[in-house]
Amino acid sequence: QVQLVESGGGLVQTGGSLRLSCAASGGTFSTYAMGWFRQPPGKDRESVGRISGSGTSTYYVDSVKGRFTISRDNAKNTVYLQMNNLKPEDTAVYYCAANRYSSSDHSRIGYDIWGQGTQVTVSS
Repeated sequence: QVQLVESGGGLVQTGGSLRLSCAASGGTFSTYAMGWFRQPPGKDRESVGRISGSGTSTYYVDSVKGRFTISRDNAKNTVYLQMNNLKPEDTAVYYCAANRYSSSDHSRIGYDIWGQGTQVTVSS
């Protein structure tokens, strides 16, 4: 059974940086596309970006392009979200998710395994 555990969240000032990690156990990690999502307070969960199983292809939503970078280390079964130039509107609970149905970052659906989430708070 695949399990995901996020870490690295916290409180940071506007313009600061954080790196989130998502460690996977079980399953065949390198065959899963991985996604990062977030849920701002009082709002619905939204996509942040995705990375292919091989790590060679990524997708980002417009609001984080140029500021956030997703990477993965398949030897460590871990995916990362490097967040730079953080803004107050980035405040949210961040989740990683695995898509066991596809290794492509083009797939928007199929993310069926989720971590517990980690809080990121950006102060103004």
